[in-house]
Amino acid sequence: MGQNSSKPSSSSTEHIFTNDTPVSFSPDLVSALQGSPETDSTRAKDLELHIQRRVQSELSRLESETSKRFSELKESISVPNPTSNSSQPSPAAPDQPSAKGDPETKASAESKDLSSQSVEKEIDSLKEKLKRRRVKDDVVKDKGVEKAKGELVECLRLKDRRPLDCWKEVDAFKEEVGRLERGFLRKVWE
Repeated sequence: MGQNSSKPSSSSTEHIFTNDTPVSFSPDLVSALQGSPETDSTRAKDLELHIQRRVQSELSRLESETSKRFSELKESISVPNPTSNSSQPSPAAPDQPSAKGDPETKASAESKDLSSQSVEKEIDSLKEKLKRRRVKDDVVKDKGVEKAKGELVECLRLKDRRPLDCWKEVDAFKEEVGRLERGFLRKVWE
């Protein structure tokens, strides 16, 4: 123990394995493995990017479905119901009075307009409430979190092979996020 160095010498380019049974690898495989620039961290980054692309595509699909459904619901609210028109007297009937001058018909049309307007106002007010509750905007605007995040990313890039050496930056980032979470919880509970 301790007689051999833990790092292989740079002059040796061959890998020698001793085993009871002979194991042989093709020279093409050995050269492909030795020449591969891929590491665990690059595979992890590729996987993370793949996951982010899938999440983004799923979010955009859900957003388009939601906006489509919203527009359909808005159309259904603003379009008058055809069954209610059949119960009103037809203006073409000669023995019935015309509906144009009927005050009840005008009142029901105005109430439908008011109801769709009130629904639109309510939707707008809900949108405003949602905009005020956006946590992501608070996180992006917070300078402490941005600074800690930048330091952590820089450390992880510099110490690509030794990410555990960035424990101080991780702790600082966790502290900033915790501070932001406590502030959010105070807002929610008030």
